[in-house]
Amino acid sequence: METEKSNLQKMLEAGEFAITAEIGPPMSADGETVREKARELKGNVDAVNVTDNQTSIVRMSSIGASCLAQSEGVECVMQMVMRDRNRIALQSDLLGAWAMGLKNLLVLSGDHQSFGNHPGSKNVYDVDSIQFLQAVTNLQENGVFIGGSKCKAPPHFFLGSTTNPFADPEPLQLIRLEKKINAGAKFIQTQCVYDLERFERFMEKVRERGLHERAYIMAGIFVNKSLKSIQMTQQVAGMSVPDSYVKRFEEAEDKQAEGVEIAVELVKKLRTVKGIKGIHIMAVGWEEIVSTVIRQAGFLPRPVV
Repeated sequence: METEKSNLQKMLEAGEFAITAEIGPPMSADGETVREKARELKGNVDAVNVTDNQTSIVRMSSIGASCLAQSEGVECVMQMVMRDRNRIALQSDLLGAWAMGLKNLLVLSGDHQSFGNHPGSKNVYDVDSIQFLQAVTNLQENGVFIGGSKCKAPPHFFLGSTTNPFADPEPLQLIRLEKKINAGAKFIQTQCVYDLERFERFMEKVRERGLHERAYIMAGIFVNKSLKSIQMTQQVAGMSVPDSYVKRFEEAEDKQAEGVEIAVELVKKLRTVKGIKGIHIMAVGWEEIVSTVIRQAGFLPRPVV
């Protein structure tokens, strides 16, 4: 029996320029925090990523927070990192998430535990992100778990992953991107884009391989709120933030307004890049600004498909 597709999948398949945002679950059991963030985003985006213990800090589970957000009428993209669970737990969570109505899944490796608040914890990485993408694809298409046993009622997630156009060496990033798509990723969200020239060069190589025709690629945008924010972003490994943006924050009287202006500029430019089918907006702890960015970029109201 054919299952109902997610709104995000329908948007992308219809050729609409998709918009997603992000919710970082709280470092507490306060469900109202998630509901508030979901209400801020409702109607402004096509789906919302819910992170999985981002930066290796203990937070409310992605599954739990996703269900809370969806109860507010916001479709979610549940993230799953390979760092914390073995193949038994990963597959178990897949079944539970689908049963609770989640339809989009984003698979990624996860930040090393040394970055977080439990640096002495053991990482798992029983399978890596590419292996798990293959496993989910096999489960969904053939109804077979990693261990070989059959699943009577497999899930049917719209399956996605990530890529970083700015990490070195670039050829390795392109190889990993192609492997993820070969493994079953249908949509790809990129690392935050600031360096447009470098991103254009990356996308040219993506197009040469025809990868933009095999998966929907969504460019990442981070909305910086302050000078400190963009300075910290510039220092993150695998990021490429031109000094010109830092200078703009230094000279701006209204730092928040400058952050919005830069984000809107980047969104408009990225929309013109061949092969880009959507934007993923990250505004950590500033979810209420996402609607402003989307409106100023000309993406509201969102189409219905």
